[in-house]
Amino acid sequence: MRPHPDRNQRTRVTSPRAGGAPFSPRCHSWLVEVVLSRSADRRAVEVFLASHNALHVARRGELVDSLDQPALLAKQGGELVGVATYVIGGGECELLTLHARRQFLGTGTALLNAVRDVAQRAACTRLRVVTTNDNLDALRFYQRRGFRLAEVRPGAVTRSRQALKPAIPTTGAYGIDLRDEVELEMDLRQAAEG
Repeated sequence: MRPHPDRNQRTRVTSPRAGGAPFSPRCHSWLVEVVLSRSADRRAVEVFLASHNALHVARRGELVDSLDQPALLAKQGGELVGVATYVIGGGECELLTLHARRQFLGTGTALLNAVRDVAQRAACTRLRVVTTNDNLDALRFYQRRGFRLAEVRPGAVTRSRQALKPAIPTTGAYGIDLRDEVELEMDLRQAAEG
């Protein structure tokens, strides 16, 4: 895995264990260790995702239970400080959720790098993420890490609020009306070459 261009962070993912044992990625940065979630982690992951209103994710006209998906956990000193869930299928990986207890400490980047590594090991050719029109921090974060805008779905969040998840607020970050889905993607073939 390529190191992230941030100079203050170093991330590495170990290779799969010998003997065909299941892959268990472990990434290390100056601040966090990223590990594959196990069944014993389920309650802590549930509490963490609930605190970010991310137990159920409405996107593309469907509601997905994030606890039913594989997860990577960021830990610092044994404490859970970040969670990423993802869905692999059809040669693609979707980053379903990515949340850190605190921003700007490298947790999100370490989780994203680990998800990208898992996707590449699963022979995925594309990594996707869906966010919302108000989430300027996420749009900046993903684009700075090699994602490109792929699609804007006007009114998709409004429809999801009406049909799937009434708990979605009408006003989002920075006081922006929460209305649209924005999908970003990364070509993993180019990411592996670059």
